[in-house]
Amino acid sequence: MPSNPLLKPVGLPSFSRIRPEHVVPAVEYVLADARAKIAALLKQTPPYSWSNLIQPLEDIREGVDRTWSPVSHLHAVADNPEVRDAYNACLPKLTEFFTELGQNEALFNAYRAIAESQQFKDLEPAQKKITEDALRDFRLSGVSLCEEKRTRFKAIAKKLAELSSRFGENVLDATQAWKKVVANEDRLAGLPDTAMELARSTARREDVDGWLLTLEFPSYFAVITYADDRNLRREIYEAYTTRASEQGPHGGQWDNTAIMAESIALRHELAELLEFANYAEYSLATKMASSTNQVLDFLSDLARRSRPIAESDMAELQTFACEHHRIEHLEAWDIAYFSEKLREQKYAISQEELRPYFPAPRVLHGLFEIVRRLYGLEIRRVDHVECWHNDVQFFEIFDADGDLRGQFYLDLYARPHKRGGAWMDECRVRKRVGLSVQTPVAYLTCNFSPPLDGRPSLLTHDEVATLFHEFGHGLHHLLTQIDYPSAAGIRGVPWDAVELPSQFMENWCWEREALDLIAQHHDTGEPLPEALYDRMKAARDFQAGMQMVRQLEFALLDFRLHVEYDPLRGAEIQALLDDVREQVAVIIPPPFNRFAHSFSHIFAGGYAAGYYSYKWAEVLSSDAFSKFEEEGIFDRDTGSAFLHTILEQGGSREPMDLFVLFRGREPSIDALLRHTGIASENPA
Repeated sequence: MPSNPLLKPVGLPSFSRIRPEHVVPAVEYVLADARAKIAALLKQTPPYSWSNLIQPLEDIREGVDRTWSPVSHLHAVADNPEVRDAYNACLPKLTEFFTELGQNEALFNAYRAIAESQQFKDLEPAQKKITEDALRDFRLSGVSLCEEKRTRFKAIAKKLAELSSRFGENVLDATQAWKKVVANEDRLAGLPDTAMELARSTARREDVDGWLLTLEFPSYFAVITYADDRNLRREIYEAYTTRASEQGPHGGQWDNTAIMAESIALRHELAELLEFANYAEYSLATKMASSTNQVLDFLSDLARRSRPIAESDMAELQTFACEHHRIEHLEAWDIAYFSEKLREQKYAISQEELRPYFPAPRVLHGLFEIVRRLYGLEIRRVDHVECWHNDVQFFEIFDADGDLRGQFYLDLYARPHKRGGAWMDECRVRKRVGLSVQTPVAYLTCNFSPPLDGRPSLLTHDEVATLFHEFGHGLHHLLTQIDYPSAAGIRGVPWDAVELPSQFMENWCWEREALDLIAQHHDTGEPLPEALYDRMKAARDFQAGMQMVRQLEFALLDFRLHVEYDPLRGAEIQALLDDVREQVAVIIPPPFNRFAHSFSHIFAGGYAAGYYSYKWAEVLSSDAFSKFEEEGIFDRDTGSAFLHTILEQGGSREPMDLFVLFRGREPSIDALLRHTGIASENPA
């Protein structure tokens, strides 16, 4: 099998050579090889140790991950029927392998023997944590179950992986399916030039006349935010919010209803097999939060603090729409449009006014300079690296000593057959290989408007924050100094702490010193004017209450779905969403809205019973940044401390211990309330 490009033992993936027909043979080969190596390890004569058992297993698992990573990535960024079929053919094989590994009693007993031996106390902290986490994960994989229940656990795990894939594919297909050709330019009144150019370019791409609107986010966002035609806004809103459901223009065609219900039911059954009361309890077994009540209290507390402000935000918006535009009742498809009009009136600023100051190349240059000042790192572009699309760029990160610390692919722009949203994923993880170290490699993916007609992509300030967010995840993965895959980078980090480095990086998007590095008018080269910056800062907390309760709505829906599930009643997702909205929301969508049907974070991602993690980690990130506010946003000592205590440590220690090491104390919610405009005096 050496000619298969997916089986390269070293180096970067050979994307130009990978074909769908390579996938199944490569995965079958690497899994068979892994099983044979594990069996050989267990034939050794005890005692087992880190060096003769756990380290070899780290290498075996990393080899499987290295083979699968480019396949999973291509499924997300360059999907086609052949890639999809190959991906889905391998999912059950991989799920079965990892479930089988987690239920291997001989391995479990070997790990337990190591943890109980005298040698354990001499292990490094990262090695101890990997061993302890592995014992926990064996139990969470059903190693202690009877044979009948183990078999059922395996079947559930396999089915959940299949459902997750189908959910994401349905959302992608539904998103790609809706297109609207606009022949009359008057219907697009209000759209900024950048959006008009994108619609014209999309029409040319699809070989149609006029302007073509799609549900790819740059197109959808432009229409819902700027289109004066209220009927057009309603049409695209309905198409977007009914994707993959029984409602809307493609109702029933890619309907996720049954997938969602079955996923929730199977998660609950899996949790019960392991004697958890519900899936949320099972989820928290690997997170910072200690109980479901703690999470619900945390979310409810934020809701109590923020809803009065959200109600005030909404009342102001309704009054504005009525007095200035004679709209007596705001509909869901009016919110973004009139919010932008109100922002312009209050602060004389809009996202479009800022866009010319954020050409993507300049933003990248400034981002890299910020990282240099904070951590002493140099980032260089490398040409002629095999990628999956011509838009993709490749970079290397070097430390102050000139040592290569990491590499990353950067895929910034939206296009057909690419999953929406923004994310960081692993290509290669750091690990020691003899006397050398395998360089970690990341995929950084966004969906911004592409460059058009020789002009660079111009980002909104929100998109700049998105790029910084994903780059924070990337730094966490790439800068790790932990040599063992299970605790390197983001691995081994509880899910409700993994957003700390990403949300932390967003703060620099608002600081004058940092903006001087990333903001430069694409035509004139002038920096962001002081008056414009002042207006931007003044508008930072605009509708902060509405933004907060929107995120709390998502978090509460997710968590309550998994806490309150009753097998006798079923998931009742829409009814629960309605109840959550009654508790926290100030915008009640129309009955056809099916937000949950495209809620990929919890149905096709890693956030099931974990979406609260964004707000939980924001407490950590806001408090961490407050130290820079105290010492200076480019203070090198503070930057070095964050690098050494957070970014380099990966999952080698408990996140609270690392936070205290950096901050000198446990986190306080005050910085979050201040940064998000939710005053701490609000009633709790």
